[in-house]
Order: sequence, then structure tokens, then C-alpha cells
Amino acid sequence: MAAKLKKGDKVVVLAGKDKGKEGEISSVDPKAGKAIVDGVNMAIRHTRQSQESQGGRIPKAMPIELSNLAFLDKNGKATRVGFREEDGKKVRFAKSTGETI
Repeated sequence: MAAKLKKGDKVVVLAGKDKGKEGEISSVDPKAGKAIVDGVNMAIRHTRQSQESQGGRIPKAMPIELSNLAFLDKNGKATRVGFREEDGKKVRFAKSTGETI
């Protein structure tokens, strides 16, 4: 199945502790149905100091379910994503505006 949300898409969180936050998808795991969004679902990772890096508490973005994310259209509103054929190619479009993504 084609991916409705891809790396680089601007999304908003629909449910959970970060509801309403916006961010950009940095990676997607389609098999698990999860994505990592910059600045959303942050956890603290405690790391030991090494020669290359400073140790301490480092914030890290954790995966979030794709079903809890919605694409942001050009107006900054959450919208669903659909597929259609244009010039023999399958393209994504925002259902609220009908605009090709």
C-alpha cells in the first residue's frame, strides 16, 4: 500500500500527550506503522560520557503511531490524504483543498 505520510511532510498530532503539536516527519517505519516527528513525543536518553561525546540527559524523539498524525495543508489545517491519477501517475492530494501534495 502506498504511504499517505512520508518523510518531510508537515503534520499535526491528533491524540496523546502532544496533541496539537506540529512538526516535520524525520523518518517513517511503514512495517510498524510509526513515524518519528521532530520535537514531538520526546523522551530523555541518559548517555555515558565518551571520548567523542559529552554524557548526560539527551532529549530524543520517539516513534508515534501514524494514525495519530494528520497532514497539514497549505492553510495550516489538518487534512486527510487521498490518491488519484494525474497524467498516468499516482499522486497524493489533500482531501480538504483538493491540492496535489
